[in-house]
Amino acid sequence: MDDEKTVREALDQWLTLADFEVSTFEEPRSALRLIDEGFPGILVTDLRMPGIDGLEVLERALARDPDLPVLLVTGHGDVPMAVEAMRRGAYDFIEKPFVPERLVDAIGRACEKRDLTLRLRRLHAVDDARGIENRLIGTSRAMEDLRREVLGLAATPVNVVINGETGSGKELVAQCLHAFSGRRDGRFVAVNCGAIPDTMMESELFGFEAGAFTGALKRRVGKLEYAHRGTLFLDEIEAMPLAGQVTLLRVLQERSLERLGSNTAVPADLRTVCASKVDLRAHSATGQFRADLYYRLGVAELRIPPLRERREDIPLLFEVFATRAAEAHGRTMRPLSARLVQDLAARPWPGNVRELRNAAERYAFGLDQLDGTQEAATGEPQPLSARVDAFERDLIRQTLQETRGNIAEVMRLLDLPRRTLNEKMQRHGLNRADFTE
Repeated sequence: MDDEKTVREALDQWLTLADFEVSTFEEPRSALRLIDEGFPGILVTDLRMPGIDGLEVLERALARDPDLPVLLVTGHGDVPMAVEAMRRGAYDFIEKPFVPERLVDAIGRACEKRDLTLRLRRLHAVDDARGIENRLIGTSRAMEDLRREVLGLAATPVNVVINGETGSGKELVAQCLHAFSGRRDGRFVAVNCGAIPDTMMESELFGFEAGAFTGALKRRVGKLEYAHRGTLFLDEIEAMPLAGQVTLLRVLQERSLERLGSNTAVPADLRTVCASKVDLRAHSATGQFRADLYYRLGVAELRIPPLRERREDIPLLFEVFATRAAEAHGRTMRPLSARLVQDLAARPWPGNVRELRNAAERYAFGLDQLDGTQEAATGEPQPLSARVDAFERDLIRQTLQETRGNIAEVMRLLDLPRRTLNEKMQRHGLNRADFTE
């Protein structure tokens, strides 16, 4: 890539004679559009060009694929800038005027490195396809689609937003995005934004120097810095205060941060995976979440299907969780009766996988009840009245969950008068406060 036509034509002829397949470009944007994680070649670019210089081309190319070899061609006076480019991840640089054989040799070595990278990625993809089935368990079409999407996004450097109900497994999906990515050797750092008080958010994320504020006795590395070269998982991102959103956006743009009480920037090369129970796009449209941060975080989005949309997976998940719990505590796993399997698949499971895991562990420990049912512990079928009672309780609980405790909406959806609903909630031990945000 060079803005001088004569240089492009000369290099094209020379490299073609050396058995390379060559594409030349006058300006960077056309070349950058071709680059992704599967791009089979390397990038050679001049350092000095009008509009976008070589350093910016390098940054944009590595953002698309951090392992892409980028070779810079520079003049004698630009050697310090080329050294800076090497520090930022460039593969090599060649100073003008250069001997064509040296350029051919450098390109050959870079192409060999690229070929090895792509072959290793293909091998990892085969292993990942097998390994992810042991993490994201299920044979339903919904889970097959989710596993395929996770592996596809894990192979890219893009930031991801995960949408899913409470207990659906958002952190597990985030861990898979990290474990099957090129950052797998880095740290996976999880932060629950909803559990951090607003006054502590900045120090928790960015860290601080000793003496930065009262009580700061020694330097502390923040979560963003700790996730350098790894993955940062921000759970309940919608709970982050607007002031924290501004600072987070700057860190993601600059790839560096300053601890509280410091004027020195430290690198923060990280990938963000965020989880939300709300529609961040809608929140950004109403000003409850910064739109510019949403577009930076939500380059790609994943939706985790709730259990009620993949009921065929429930018996398998239950058996896996119960077996693991039994083995961990030296117990013998009791077989599941056909009636129990049917009842498990028919339940609404408003708490999703978390609720199912809890029920499976109780079953493995031989407790007298399984979330209010006797059959799981005894193997005996329940009477009709108990089945109806359990169904009614689960239905009301699910509706409270979906409406976030909005009693008027529950009354409308279930077609119940307020007094009747209150009596049923009291009988089943359901409290509206447990379902409100």
